[in-house]
Amino acid sequence: MAKYMSMENLRFLLNEVHDIKEVLAFDKYEDYDEESVNILMDSIKDYCDKEYYPVFREMDEDPARMDNGGIYVHPAVGKAIKYAGENGMIGAQFSYDDGGQQMPIMLYTSLSHIQAAANNNIGGYAGLTAGAAGLILSFGSQELKDKYVPKMLSGAWGGTMCLTEPQAGSSLSDISSSATPQEDGSYKIKGQKIYISGGDHEYCDNFVHLYLARIDGAPEGTKGISLFVVPKFREDDQGNLESNDVTTAGDFQKVGQKGYCTTHLILGEKDSCQGWLVGAPNKGLSYMFQMMNGARIDVGMTAASVATAAYYASLEYANERPQGRKLSSDGSKDANQEQTMIINHPDVRRLLLSQKALAEASVSILLRCSKLEDIILTSEGEEKENAHDLLEWLTPIAKTYPSEFGIKSVSNGLQVLGGAGFCSEYILQQYYRDIRIMSIYEGTTGIQSLDLLGRKSTIKNGKALQLVAAEIKEAIEAAMTYDELKPYAQTLGSKLQEMQEIIMNLMQYAMKGDYERFLSDATIFMNYASHVVVAWHWLEMATKAKQALVTGNLSFQEEFYQSKIHTMKYFFKYELPLTAGWKETLLSQEVVTIMKEKELIS
Repeated sequence: MAKYMSMENLRFLLNEVHDIKEVLAFDKYEDYDEESVNILMDSIKDYCDKEYYPVFREMDEDPARMDNGGIYVHPAVGKAIKYAGENGMIGAQFSYDDGGQQMPIMLYTSLSHIQAAANNNIGGYAGLTAGAAGLILSFGSQELKDKYVPKMLSGAWGGTMCLTEPQAGSSLSDISSSATPQEDGSYKIKGQKIYISGGDHEYCDNFVHLYLARIDGAPEGTKGISLFVVPKFREDDQGNLESNDVTTAGDFQKVGQKGYCTTHLILGEKDSCQGWLVGAPNKGLSYMFQMMNGARIDVGMTAASVATAAYYASLEYANERPQGRKLSSDGSKDANQEQTMIINHPDVRRLLLSQKALAEASVSILLRCSKLEDIILTSEGEEKENAHDLLEWLTPIAKTYPSEFGIKSVSNGLQVLGGAGFCSEYILQQYYRDIRIMSIYEGTTGIQSLDLLGRKSTIKNGKALQLVAAEIKEAIEAAMTYDELKPYAQTLGSKLQEMQEIIMNLMQYAMKGDYERFLSDATIFMNYASHVVVAWHWLEMATKAKQALVTGNLSFQEEFYQSKIHTMKYFFKYELPLTAGWKETLLSQEVVTIMKEKELIS
């Protein structure tokens, strides 16, 4: 069995960097301890070794497809949904009262990482069902909860989120799906939705669509959007399923993630599609953000997991592929020497370190976000508010960095393999195709960047950014304890100060009302801020590793801890300096992307 992720690294991040024991101490999680956490992780890893990873390539070669009016997916999907339902894993993070296992989000995220690294085509089916059920639990009536959630958590019924429409794309203010009130309290739904992940297949008896639409007469724009439960089949008075006038019009054939169906739905063609309002009218988008934010974290973890699996595939190849010879002290090569493994070539090692640096930092960031979710669920007052604000700021980065720079990471993996990497015989090309969609799922990089700079960095007078700065300074202070880490701690301190200066410089445009100029380079700011956040996490990992080496309190081999410090040094030498170019762009007074009276692009 090829290695697709590192349980050692996951345990290091959980136990030594982010200290899951702090979360396990909450009353809410009293039924979990370190032993049960390890048992669950080992159990999922064993299951993925046997059931997820062996069919990863099969799902690419035998993709989801539409045939005779139905969507057909790989049998592994049905098996996985049944397993997740029977073992309570679909709603594991929900409370006992809601039918869940009251599992810490940190643990749930860790298990998701294992699964997505083994096979990123499967987890989304159950994940979206859980997200849809969570929306009903948070905002739906008791009747909706009783009717839909148990069957969704059992795996009998699937769940989706339905936002995008053909004419609107990512602009939700332009959706046109309509909802007409009926005498029985339901609504007649009409409209279309596209790119609906997991929207239909043969392994669920029904699909519960969480659907955005406008009630007749609602205000224009996002203020007039409501949220509805719209099942594919509705139940009659005897509990039998009958058509709800929801038609699956097609399945989009994708470049990657071919085992994960992506459907086109048409509702109300026969004027008999019924939906039921979730929560209050015109509050749908605010409700949906709960699922969207969760989905963004999920996408980030999936991207991090793909990048992780690609790294280990590249590392395996580099350790097994002989090519070329090491240079002698005079710069020559001796043709009589045996070929050396390509991992001995410095540039190949640079490529591998880039993959390792991105993947491991990404997982660390996402586990931090998960811990913040746990704190939000279990605390009150200022602690809860601060955790919420910090999570809000980190979420667009946690989604975007693993997705966007994950593409670069897997691309570097292809480079390690050379021509072999471009051939279907090797798995890297599949990882490359699979990860490409991650920067588009749940809001493109541009949308996430606008959110980070335009909203998350400015609300509450920049409070979230202040909280981030305080956390980074704490990490810097801890690193300054060790002479080996001092230069890197000082470098991060200067980058944090630069980031704050950049924001102040950009804010002058916002204060003048020139918001287009303020946000025109939001993606460049995302790049800068992401690298500062990654540097923070690598410094944190290196500090924990150094502490273990100095004290001799080693949970893993000494080389494991040394590798953390070494990879941190790689990131600070090769990746963090990229911020200098982004800083120059962000501080430049020149404007070239805002359209003027004369069109300059032709």
